[in-house]
Amino acid sequence: MSVFSKAGSGFAILAASALVLSGCAAAEEAAPETTDAAETPAAAESLALKIGTALPVTGSLAFLGPPEEAGVALAAADINAADAGISIEVVYGDSGDLDNKAYETEIPRLLNEGVSAIVGAASSSVSLSFIDQVTKEAGVLQISPANTSTTLSDYDDDGLYFRTAPADFLQGEALGQLLAADGHETAAFLTLNDAYGITLQEEATKAFEAAGGTVLGSASVNTGDTNLTSQVNEVVALDPDALVVILFDETKTAVPEIVAAGFPNSNMYFTDGNLANYSEDFPAGTLTGSKGTLPGPTSTSISDDYKERADAVWTEMGNPSLFGDDVWAYSTESYDAVVLVALAALAAGSTDSRAIADKMQEVSGGSGGGEKCTTFAACADIINGGGVADYDGLSGGIAFGDNGDPTEAAIGIYQYGEDNTYAPIN
Repeated sequence: MSVFSKAGSGFAILAASALVLSGCAAAEEAAPETTDAAETPAAAESLALKIGTALPVTGSLAFLGPPEEAGVALAAADINAADAGISIEVVYGDSGDLDNKAYETEIPRLLNEGVSAIVGAASSSVSLSFIDQVTKEAGVLQISPANTSTTLSDYDDDGLYFRTAPADFLQGEALGQLLAADGHETAAFLTLNDAYGITLQEEATKAFEAAGGTVLGSASVNTGDTNLTSQVNEVVALDPDALVVILFDETKTAVPEIVAAGFPNSNMYFTDGNLANYSEDFPAGTLTGSKGTLPGPTSTSISDDYKERADAVWTEMGNPSLFGDDVWAYSTESYDAVVLVALAALAAGSTDSRAIADKMQEVSGGSGGGEKCTTFAACADIINGGGVADYDGLSGGIAFGDNGDPTEAAIGIYQYGEDNTYAPIN
């Protein structure tokens, strides 16, 4: 696929298999392995870790829920199979979105369950709606596999917030440079009016303008809007070379109107919030040539072994196969989030949220000096042997900075085909 590699003050398009940022390549994916308990020095007393999930079962990002929850479930299964001095129990919950506000009842329920950590939300704005309740009020660790808003980078979270997805300034820079690399001189945005949409537009604008492009304007969309005629007409009337659509489920309303207005489908661009399978939503050919960006390993670089194991765990829970929609966005980031929490608890010898948080940077490699490992079992063996583990996960290297953001990241570039499904650009 086409990628961007950080070089100097901008990005250069390369022919490679991943978009690598911050000068750090994503680690080669290795299949999670189990270790014979007799070969692994177990902790003196096994830790019982309980975590909750606040991922989108309902709402505008519900298409991301299954791959994310499957990643959590598989990680829990691998941790328990390792028998390395810690067991994990998952309490599943629904984050919903800003429209249905499922989190208003789900977060209190999870906290009442006594969880040490909450995995979620997927939406940055949803996380911002309950982060104070989780971190400051309850003193519980929160880790998101998909939050990207730069607002969260310096948020006062009492040191209890982490994420395994990169901040939007990375995806925004990649998106802006992609527009320029594709030869576009002007662009317009159709943007969700929330922390995610606004910051991603700002960062993409900076990068595009730095590359010599001109942003002609933008139109704002509120979560759940079902009539976008005026916004679409506003941006199409600007006659931009490229139109960037930064929406969630509202995309299903916007795209037909964009096409009806005569805008070329090959000049539309999407981001992680709406890079989805639209084969059942639009007539064939609606999105042919449209492109999009998505943080994390590409869908084709995620191993078949991982997909098959995640799908097996997911279907055993009574859910339909993940191969139906074949959406894997933020699945490995969810897996890695759970593994990192478990490793931090093992390193701390405690399931206390604060103690776990104090070890998160260390086990991710952000503190430096640790021994590289790519599976929970291997990392647990290092920790139980008295060493310091540096986990490079299925989503790549993470290396948390002091603010809980990953300092290593990969961003893939995708393109839609005739069937309205997307694939990495080869």
